[in-house]
Amino acid sequence: MCGIFGYWDRSRRALDDASLRAMAGALVHRGPDDEGIWHQPARGVAVGNRRLSIIDIGGGHQPFVSDDGQIAVVQNGEIFNYVELAAELRAQGVHLRSHSDTEVILRLYEREGINCLRRLNGMFAIAIDDAREDALYLVRDRIGVKPLYVLDRHPQLLFASEIKAFWALPSVERSSAAIDLEAIHHYLTFNYIPAPWTAYEGVRHVMPGTWMKFTRGAHVETRRWWNLADQHERDFSFDHWAEEFMSTLDDATRIRLRADVPFGAFLSGGVDSSTIVGLMARHVQRPVKTFCIGFEDPRYDESAFALQAARRFGCDHTSEVAELNMLANWPRVLHHLDQPHGDASFMPTLRVSELAAKHVKVVLTGDGGDELFAGYDKYAQFFARPGVDGLDEAAFQRRYFDSISLFSPDAKRALYRPELQKQLDGIDSFSAAAQPWFDEAAHFDRVNQALYLDMQLLLSGNNLVKPDRLGMAVSIEARTPFLDWRMMEFAFRSRGHTKLSADGDKKNWFKRAAVPLIGEELAHRKKQMFTVPVGDWFKGELHGWLRDTLTGSELIGHLFQPSEVLTMLERHRSGTANFTRELRALAALALWQQGAGGRVA
Repeated sequence: MCGIFGYWDRSRRALDDASLRAMAGALVHRGPDDEGIWHQPARGVAVGNRRLSIIDIGGGHQPFVSDDGQIAVVQNGEIFNYVELAAELRAQGVHLRSHSDTEVILRLYEREGINCLRRLNGMFAIAIDDAREDALYLVRDRIGVKPLYVLDRHPQLLFASEIKAFWALPSVERSSAAIDLEAIHHYLTFNYIPAPWTAYEGVRHVMPGTWMKFTRGAHVETRRWWNLADQHERDFSFDHWAEEFMSTLDDATRIRLRADVPFGAFLSGGVDSSTIVGLMARHVQRPVKTFCIGFEDPRYDESAFALQAARRFGCDHTSEVAELNMLANWPRVLHHLDQPHGDASFMPTLRVSELAAKHVKVVLTGDGGDELFAGYDKYAQFFARPGVDGLDEAAFQRRYFDSISLFSPDAKRALYRPELQKQLDGIDSFSAAAQPWFDEAAHFDRVNQALYLDMQLLLSGNNLVKPDRLGMAVSIEARTPFLDWRMMEFAFRSRGHTKLSADGDKKNWFKRAAVPLIGEELAHRKKQMFTVPVGDWFKGELHGWLRDTLTGSELIGHLFQPSEVLTMLERHRSGTANFTRELRALAALALWQQGAGGRVA
């Protein structure tokens, strides 16, 4: 786990070393252990790394450079099958100088070129400077576990693991960076900004499962090197399904235990984290270190279930009761996110990350299980609605999209000032951000179409941001066995009824398959959301704070009708409407702009 950064100048103009060091300094929390920069001023290119040392502590310094000095590689993340790939390379006569997974990337690339990506099982963002082609490659892992951003200021391209690295440059001022109003429009739909957009004009994601190739010309070559939609559903017996599910997840967990530093797991006592911890316990000699935070309010406290799972698997369990009101940490969370997010669970995620960081450098998590196997209540609720079965394809897609939207198009029109409405007229979040994914998933059944949309939008846009940014905020690495490419492909070969039964049972076959490992009670317990009761606070003790935050925000006042904002505040406080999620999103937007800056174009 690291942070990467660098630049590519099509005109071969060099960026000064002080600027590169400033980019590195902005990412020091992602990699406090080491720093390395490969800079070729005559070619106008650099690739750099801030390292959190996990594998080959002494020999894993990045960048890794080919023997002839023509190729330099940096990565953020881990290649979990590097042991097998290294053995294969050595059998072919390749000399490896280290035991680092990053060197394995270099040696595979030397032999196979960019097509070597298909051989990598891991979470990664990679930059490759190839002087033989006079090109820079930027690569992102299959589903976007690791972040990678680009800022193309032609002829100069900047790239980094976090947006804040761009603002560290003297030549790039955050205060003058224009806020992307289309991105804010999509934010109000999704509660996060979907890729490729970001909150800033000109700053974009390298998309998951994609590589970008920059050369001296204006054209940028972009290729999708992996596509989850390539899978096709087929029929399984339950016994066959359960065997493949457990064996795949077991191996995905096993290879994610490869580390030269202490590791553990986040444990809530839910089916996802309990299954991962149960599988970890099979492969280690010492008790698995597990971490949980609890709350005094029983509506939000899962610590008893976590303790039950920890005892079942003989874990070395650490649990703390946390203050329920974590809003004082909200600005800090948004600083690490670089963008507005309306999800309240980011705050407890930071808290449990801080707890784990006192003991370990790596944690395994259950992220991805809900999106792959229909774990959220919203799936059961949507498919139980009268008439859903009778909808044609277009109507089904739009209806599902509407069910997951925060502000509807009509609500946004009422909220926007006339000038903003005019600017955004004709931009439809469904057409721009959701329809392309639905088109890819048209051959799946409808449960899998809904899950596919959430894999591509919710997972990479929000749910994977939590463990990455907030783990990295305290310099720990989060690994996600459910997002092993083999598990993802298996999940989308599985028909929707294996995930969501006709009577609305979520994670249907998953829970049945996990019972022998984790027991009936943990497998079938009611799902709790990892969050805090912001809506209650907005009615009572924090209503005044929220009102002041929204009415005092330059951005909120510039974009939105004050009367609409005040109406939402008053209706929420009186209990005539529940605007928890909407007000939370607006508050996050105000706090983000207050801390991050940026101007409205």
